[in-house]
Amino acid sequence: MQERPKNALIVGLGLIGGSYAKGLRLAGYEIGAITRSRSTIDYALEHGIIDSGTTEVRRDYVSRFDTIIFCLYPHVLLEWLEQYQDFIKPGALLTDVTGVKVSVVYPVQKMLRPDLEFIGAHPMAGREVYGVENSDPAIFKGANYIVTPTGANTPEAVRECRRIGEILGFGRIAELTPERHDEMIGFLSQLTHCIAVSLMTCKDSAHLAEYTGDSFRDLTRIARINETMWSELFLCNREELLSQMDLFMQQFGRLRDALAGSDRKTMEDIMRLSTDRRKLFDK
Repeated sequence: MQERPKNALIVGLGLIGGSYAKGLRLAGYEIGAITRSRSTIDYALEHGIIDSGTTEVRRDYVSRFDTIIFCLYPHVLLEWLEQYQDFIKPGALLTDVTGVKVSVVYPVQKMLRPDLEFIGAHPMAGREVYGVENSDPAIFKGANYIVTPTGANTPEAVRECRRIGEILGFGRIAELTPERHDEMIGFLSQLTHCIAVSLMTCKDSAHLAEYTGDSFRDLTRIARINETMWSELFLCNREELLSQMDLFMQQFGRLRDALAGSDRKTMEDIMRLSTDRRKLFDK
């Protein structure tokens, strides 16, 4: 397979988009960017994060790039492609960083011109801060990266999408269907954010910081949350997330019932299973 030219357009230059830009530019890519804020473009140019950038979606600019990486909210990604896909170079490869896939991948692939190809990807990395000024490709080192091909994708596109993950230094690159991805993310990411938010909001926390230990801090690290983004992700994956929430409440109820009934054996059984499963994450 002929190697794809080393240039990429980042659409949406925040924390993840900026981290992609830095990592790919270090690998020799020419990096362009489109984002809403002029100050973001200016910062990225001044700090050598991108080679060029604009706040306007122009045909002459978009059509220069062979790879386009969308770092946008799901509904914005869909709207962008509906409006501007005619600006994209024939044969370009499109991918994303979106945290949901069924509600993004299939609609995008259905609307695209036949000479374009979109393959979903999800970098399982981030920080509790936002903006290009906090971007750092080090957040990808050793993290997981999920590629979500469908029957509409070519082997070449899958390889190229995986290669982006390799260049950025992800520790494990996996392939899942969009459906399987959303099931796993519903449990591993969205449910955990729901739990953290619930912990942080179920009790007045005005003075808790004066008494808390590491356990509460660790459990609520992700409770400082971008409400606009995460509420959209939850709604995009609503049925799957509801299923995972029901599963959690069932197990939490089992632990509560054991405590209410002074059933120490059941509590110990649950805790032993928890310990055994947590050990798998430390290998």
